[in-house]
Amino acid sequence: MRILTHIYSIAAVIATAAILFFSCESEKENTGPVLGERDSLPWLKSQGVSTLISDSGIIRYKLISEDWFMYDKKDPTYWAFEKGFFMEKFDENFHVEAFINCDTAYYYDQRHLWELRSRVFIKNTKGETFKTTLLYWDQNIHEFYSPAYMEIIGETQSLRGTNFRSNEQMTQYSIHMSSGAFPFDEGEEPQPEPQPEPDTLQTNTQQAK
Repeated sequence: MRILTHIYSIAAVIATAAILFFSCESEKENTGPVLGERDSLPWLKSQGVSTLISDSGIIRYKLISEDWFMYDKKDPTYWAFEKGFFMEKFDENFHVEAFINCDTAYYYDQRHLWELRSRVFIKNTKGETFKTTLLYWDQNIHEFYSPAYMEIIGETQSLRGTNFRSNEQMTQYSIHMSSGAFPFDEGEEPQPEPQPEPDTLQTNTQQAK
């Protein structure tokens, strides 16, 4: 959503300020800007949200949250979902590719950046689950990343580590300082390397002499 900036005429205010400045220059004080109540309040409040979000004219996401606040006077501007956040991501055929669930989410609309916090839980199309306490989703570069501890659990393996980075589908990822468990077939015993037969060994020895 784009925040429109309205330009107002302030010529009269500037003229008045100039007069006061020159007449009371000796009494000038350094003061900060006055913050009004509007600066700290959202311009839009929604409760019990369930909505579809499009990207380039195509519906890509379904968003569900208890509340949704939009702050247009903050720097940077952002949307806040502070009482729970759930999002489904659709493919071109409107099938659910993945879902995201967390306690708190912020979306910096000018930067196209999501910040997901506290009990972040994601499931991808491969059935793998991702658990962490902090995750960023940069829609400009189509990547997820996190400096926090991450736990990944799949059908056949599990991984744990930090400095996680992934593509937008959460199917190709890397994780640093990782540890985990991998599958091993207990019925398959390791086989020793084949040894040469005694006759072959003796023949080769005689030829060497």
